[in-house]
Amino acid sequence: MLAVRNTESGIRAVTVDEPSGPGVRLRIASAGICGTDVSFAAMGLRGFTYGHEMAGTTPDGQVWAVEPSLYCGNCAECASGNVQRCDAEGHGVLGIFRDGGMASEIVVPEFTLLPLPGGLPVEDACLVEPGSVAWHGVGRAGLVAGERLAVVGGGSIGLLAAAAARRMGFEVDVEARHEHQRRAADKLGAGRPHGRYDVVIDTAGGPTALTRCAELARPGGRVVVVGVYFETAPVPGSASLVKELTYINAIAYDHRDGRREFADVAAMLAEQPEIAETVITHRFPLAEATEAFQVAADRSTGAIKVVLHP
Repeated sequence: MLAVRNTESGIRAVTVDEPSGPGVRLRIASAGICGTDVSFAAMGLRGFTYGHEMAGTTPDGQVWAVEPSLYCGNCAECASGNVQRCDAEGHGVLGIFRDGGMASEIVVPEFTLLPLPGGLPVEDACLVEPGSVAWHGVGRAGLVAGERLAVVGGGSIGLLAAAAARRMGFEVDVEARHEHQRRAADKLGAGRPHGRYDVVIDTAGGPTALTRCAELARPGGRVVVVGVYFETAPVPGSASLVKELTYINAIAYDHRDGRREFADVAAMLAEQPEIAETVITHRFPLAEATEAFQVAADRSTGAIKVVLHP
């Protein structure tokens, strides 16, 4: 079967053995390319099949999204619903340093599967994973009625954060660097930044993103860091100090209060198909993974979310 791996020649769809071992066999229908995947490819990270955003079909014809977090279910963090913080041996994420979903098939633990609601095509359901990252970030902000929210970054996570905030009943403004991102934000009902905000969410993860968040935040405001920083995050010291800003980190998604954030996002995408229509801009067959990664890495192509279809 085909699987996307980083080789001496860069990202390629290569022939590998079919997956085996305990778990549920899933034929992949859609796998999204995350900014983390692009970064890992540029770093030359090898030895595993890429892809933590995935959805597919089991042999009985049922369609599922895969929540790629691997956790023990027994530690204190798992017991509290914070499965993304599991510190037991073997915890991790499918597609990050272990085989993921950019492949014809994958075998996954049954607990990772989420049945898709009616109205959410499996070809779009890889969007549940990044949508849940965004949903969790908005939730971590602790917004209350009347507070103002801005998002810095117009990529897929930023746009999905805007969609999540609106779904939760909050108005949101998005600062987007590229015109195609701005058009997408407009289509999803997000405004343009003006004034100061109670909460600013960094989904960009770039060298100037946190500085811009600090500029937009009101004195005493909160900055939620969703963007990934592989090295030291450049927190603006002076503005953070003078404004007494609070920084909140957000990673992945949880199962707190008896709710699975994956399920909330799947419901949102099913009921609002315009989100996937707006965020997914490019689709490629799995065999064309090299070109797909090139498009995903180049914002001048108009790419927001690039999806592979085995």
